[in-house]
Amino acid sequence: MEDELTIDDTITRWAPGARDGRPLVVLLHGYGADEHDLFGVVPYLPEGIAVASLAAPLTPPWPMPGRSWYPIEDLDSRSPEPTTAAARAVLAWLDAAASGASSVALLGFSQGAAVSLQALRLAPERFDAVVALSGYATPGDLPRDDELRELRPAVFWGRGTNDDVIPPDLIAHTALWLPEHADLSGRVYQGLTHSISEDELLDVRVFLDKWLERIA
Repeated sequence: MEDELTIDDTITRWAPGARDGRPLVVLLHGYGADEHDLFGVVPYLPEGIAVASLAAPLTPPWPMPGRSWYPIEDLDSRSPEPTTAAARAVLAWLDAAASGASSVALLGFSQGAAVSLQALRLAPERFDAVVALSGYATPGDLPRDDELRELRPAVFWGRGTNDDVIPPDLIAHTALWLPEHADLSGRVYQGLTHSISEDELLDVRVFLDKWLERIA
């Protein structure tokens, strides 16, 4: 079942404007949200790009609303395989729906951040930048991790000091793993909970502006 995850492109939400030939930012929401959740960040993103917000392929157990990228019964004992399956679904969506993009960046929150980093690990050549907000790098080795150490793609990792959703051991793992595998930038935001602040979005804008300068 994990290998059969698919993203329903009929409910993908696109920002108005041209798509083909433009740089693309793909938004990946968090647990219990949907394709509309992250659309509030669009005004903070650079102009002249395409933006697509995906709907995760799974439905959380009732009564949790929205959608999920993988089951989340216990953050401390989660297998990495469902995260990898979700990342493969994102790659398949890119093949089917976004092959005309001149460059691709991922922007994920929480579960979406974990899936974004996992997709980067599966196909590092596919992405020129990743924004991971309030998320983590999934423990465990993947076949192309050594390539990442050489390529060192640009990654922004933002999180809050008061985020009590992501377990400390996953934060500690990510803090060690990301600098070894990416050109890492980011910030820890004082007082921020498991959410996104305006200060963080302003930093994301600077990061994505640099992405566009690199690919110009």
